[in-house]
Amino acid sequence: MKLRKDDVVRVIRGKDRGKEGKILHVLPAANKVVVDGLNIAKRHTARRNEKDKSEIKEIPMPMPASNVMLVHKGKVTRIGFKIDAKGNKVRVARSTGDEI
Repeated sequence: MKLRKDDVVRVIRGKDRGKEGKILHVLPAANKVVVDGLNIAKRHTARRNEKDKSEIKEIPMPMPASNVMLVHKGKVTRIGFKIDAKGNKVRVARSTGDEI
Protein backbone atom coordinates (compact mmCIF):
# COMPACT_ATOMS: atom_id res chain seq x y z
CA MET A 1 0.00 0.00 0.00
CA LYS A 2 1.39 3.38 -1.00
CA LEU A 3 -0.44 5.46 1.62
CA ARG A 4 0.94 5.84 5.12
CA LYS A 5 -0.19 7.11 8.50
CA ASP A 6 -0.14 10.94 8.82
CA ASP A 7 -0.40 11.49 5.03
CA VAL A 8 -2.85 14.24 4.03
CA VAL A 9 -5.36 12.90 1.54
CA ARG A 10 -8.38 14.17 -0.40
CA VAL A 11 -11.48 12.03 -0.93
CA ILE A 12 -12.20 11.58 -4.64
CA ARG A 13 -15.25 9.33 -4.39
CA GLY A 14 -18.15 8.97 -1.94
CA LYS A 15 -20.23 11.10 0.38
CA ASP A 16 -17.23 13.16 1.56
CA ARG A 17 -15.86 13.89 -1.92
CA GLY A 18 -13.60 16.95 -2.02
CA LYS A 19 -12.81 16.96 1.70
CA GLU A 20 -9.27 16.59 3.05
CA GLY A 21 -7.98 14.91 6.17
CA LYS A 22 -5.05 13.17 7.81
CA ILE A 23 -4.78 9.38 7.82
CA LEU A 24 -5.15 7.96 11.34
CA HIS A 25 -4.85 4.23 10.56
CA VAL A 26 -3.89 2.16 7.54
CA LEU A 27 -5.42 -1.31 7.13
CA PRO A 28 -3.32 -2.91 4.36
CA ALA A 29 -4.94 -6.36 4.60
CA ALA A 30 -8.35 -4.83 3.82
CA ASN A 31 -6.90 -2.08 1.55
CA LYS A 32 -8.64 0.59 3.66
CA VAL A 33 -7.68 3.76 5.50
CA VAL A 34 -9.22 5.68 8.39
CA VAL A 35 -9.18 9.44 7.79
CA ASP A 36 -9.65 11.93 10.64
CA GLY A 37 -13.07 13.59 10.51
CA LEU A 38 -14.28 11.80 7.36
CA ASN A 39 -16.67 8.87 6.78
CA ILE A 40 -18.24 9.48 10.19
CA ALA A 41 -20.63 6.91 11.68
CA LYS A 42 -22.67 7.17 14.85
CA ARG A 43 -22.25 4.37 17.37
CA HIS A 44 -24.52 3.96 20.37
CA THR A 45 -22.91 2.89 23.64
CA ALA A 46 -24.94 1.38 26.44
CA ARG A 47 -24.48 2.12 30.10
CA ARG A 48 -22.34 -0.63 31.69
CA ASN A 49 -22.38 0.49 35.33
CA GLU A 50 -23.37 3.42 37.53
CA LYS A 51 -20.33 5.53 36.61
CA ASP A 52 -20.74 5.24 32.84
CA LYS A 53 -23.41 6.89 30.77
CA SER A 54 -25.02 5.88 27.53
CA GLU A 55 -24.18 8.13 24.62
CA ILE A 56 -23.96 8.39 20.87
CA LYS A 57 -20.37 8.66 19.62
CA GLU A 58 -19.30 9.82 16.19
CA ILE A 59 -16.28 7.85 15.00
CA PRO A 60 -14.43 7.76 11.66
CA MET A 61 -14.89 4.46 9.83
CA PRO A 62 -12.51 2.79 7.35
CA MET A 63 -12.90 3.71 3.68
CA PRO A 64 -11.37 2.07 0.62
CA ALA A 65 -7.88 3.35 -0.15
CA SER A 66 -8.88 3.72 -3.80
CA ASN A 67 -11.31 6.49 -2.78
CA VAL A 68 -8.54 8.83 -1.59
CA MET A 69 -5.53 10.51 -3.21
CA LEU A 70 -2.44 11.99 -1.62
CA VAL A 71 -2.22 15.79 -1.42
CA HIS A 72 1.28 17.06 -2.24
CA LYS A 73 1.94 20.81 -2.38
CA GLY A 74 -1.80 21.54 -2.45
CA LYS A 75 -2.59 19.23 -5.39
CA VAL A 76 -3.67 15.62 -5.54
CA THR A 77 -1.16 13.25 -7.06
CA ARG A 78 -0.53 9.59 -7.64
CA ILE A 79 2.33 7.91 -5.81
CA GLY A 80 5.24 6.01 -7.30
CA PHE A 81 8.49 4.52 -6.07
CA LYS A 82 12.11 4.92 -7.10
CA ILE A 83 15.50 3.96 -5.77
CA ASP A 84 17.61 6.89 -4.53
CA ALA A 85 21.40 7.27 -4.69
CA LYS A 86 21.89 5.38 -1.41
CA GLY A 87 19.87 2.41 -2.66
CA ASN A 88 16.79 3.15 -0.56
CA LYS A 89 13.28 2.81 -1.95
CA VAL A 90 11.47 6.17 -1.65
CA ARG A 91 8.00 7.40 -2.52
CA VAL A 92 7.72 10.05 -5.23
CA ALA A 93 4.85 12.24 -6.44
CA ARG A 94 4.03 11.25 -10.01
CA SER A 95 2.93 14.77 -10.97
CA THR A 96 6.18 16.52 -9.96
CA GLY A 97 8.73 13.77 -9.40
CA ASP A 98 9.50 15.12 -5.90
CA GLU A 99 10.23 12.78 -3.01
CA ILE A 100 7.46 12.58 -0.45
